[in-house]
Amino acid sequence: MSLSGKKILLGVTGGIAAYKSAALLREFQKSGAELRVTMTPSATRFVGTETFSTLSRTAVAVEVFSGNDTDDSWTRHIHWGEWADLMVIAPCTANTLSKLVHGQADNMLTSIALAARCPILLCPTMDAGMIEHPAVRENLELADEYGFHVMQPDEGYLASGLEGAGRLPELKEIVDKSEEIIEKQRSGGPLHKKKVLVTAGPTREHIDPVRYISNPSSGKMGFAMAEAARNLGGDVILLCGPVAQDPPEGVQVEKFDSADQLFSLVQKHADADVVIAAAAVADYKPAETAGQKHKKESGSPSVDLTETPDSLAWLGSRRRDDQTLIGFAMETENLESNARRKLEAKNLDWICANDLTGEDAGFASDQNRILLIGKDSISEFEGEKRQIARQILNTIFGEMSNSEDSFEMNRF
Repeated sequence: MSLSGKKILLGVTGGIAAYKSAALLREFQKSGAELRVTMTPSATRFVGTETFSTLSRTAVAVEVFSGNDTDDSWTRHIHWGEWADLMVIAPCTANTLSKLVHGQADNMLTSIALAARCPILLCPTMDAGMIEHPAVRENLELADEYGFHVMQPDEGYLASGLEGAGRLPELKEIVDKSEEIIEKQRSGGPLHKKKVLVTAGPTREHIDPVRYISNPSSGKMGFAMAEAARNLGGDVILLCGPVAQDPPEGVQVEKFDSADQLFSLVQKHADADVVIAAAAVADYKPAETAGQKHKKESGSPSVDLTETPDSLAWLGSRRRDDQTLIGFAMETENLESNARRKLEAKNLDWICANDLTGEDAGFASDQNRILLIGKDSISEFEGEKRQIARQILNTIFGEMSNSEDSFEMNRF
């Protein structure tokens, strides 16, 4: 397994082994992972933030409050904690270890660690005498009890000139352990061994060979839902309309152009355990498609329209008791009431509604605002589409499990 497409948050604390963290970042990138870096203030005494920001191509987070950051920088620990598939703290000093197991959050790294909804891998690295101290040993036991993944340090020549346990493990070993944790998380997810069907992107309803009725859907939200379902262990089939971006890794992709083609594919995969219908399907299509391009000199054409097949309504009318149907509704007015009507009319379990007129919530944006509406509940999410997708599925399948405690234990 590789880490292709995985999002890893690298935490760097103030030990001499911090210089190795830059090379570790590169090893993660070679495995296909996307990296963000957070450092403790002490770590910047060993390696400058510019090194990590250049390598990760993202600003490094150090302090929760900083006058040089954007106005929302103080909430970054929440957004980054939601963003990551795995947080790796390497090196992890005795000081940071103590803060993590005792719930302290006095810098960005420890704040993110408390807010993270993903597994956390600790690589304790310090002098042999420190790591054998009873307080440190007790903190390591607490870390294990709280569900952190802890790699035992290597033995060898230390910065103090002494020899013993306390060295950062080999970089490949850290990468291999990270892959193992993510794979275990996936296989233990609430969608493990479930067939998940996701639709994404627009349809094109052709008037003639060169003209069609469509919409500006980018497929980004549907792709984010497919990625989130995959990360929760689902066997994902992504039905993809004509879009420019590449689909996420690790999902089966089948393409469609028109609503009729999408309907045929939905019928083919109607046995899915979970259906997430995020495609922007045209409601109408030309009653007839001209075989040749209509010439301008022939005069203004008149196009008669007819309804396209409603794939989600078809599924809702034939649904199994153990099937979960999740729809999407984009509205320009009366968002909640219109979405609830669709929820009932199509016999869905959930509907994700967003307002097309909202700022940073349009088709091509990486951001979104979603009202997740169930038959007896409503939740609101705002932020990056990939983050929202994860929150949606965590809410749905955490609630369906009727065991919030057992679901949240998947965090580590």
